[in-house]
Amino acid sequence: MSRKIAGFLVALAAFMVFEWVNLGFNLADGHPTGFYVVHGILIAVNILLAVVLAVIGWHGLRSRRAGLS
Repeated sequence: MSRKIAGFLVALAAFMVFEWVNLGFNLADGHPTGFYVVHGILIAVNILLAVVLAVIGWHGLRSRRAGLS
């Protein structure tokens, strides 16, 4: 994996965490419970995906620095 792609994955993960946590705090009151359940699941899944992308990107950056790829 190139350094550019690894850096992109880390940056994308940071953006995803920021965006979805921000959405979670900005959900307006007054919706049915199902709305909050669905959005809570969406937020959790996307933060999990962001963590996976960050780990892949971080490993890509570290392996390039060590000269392993």
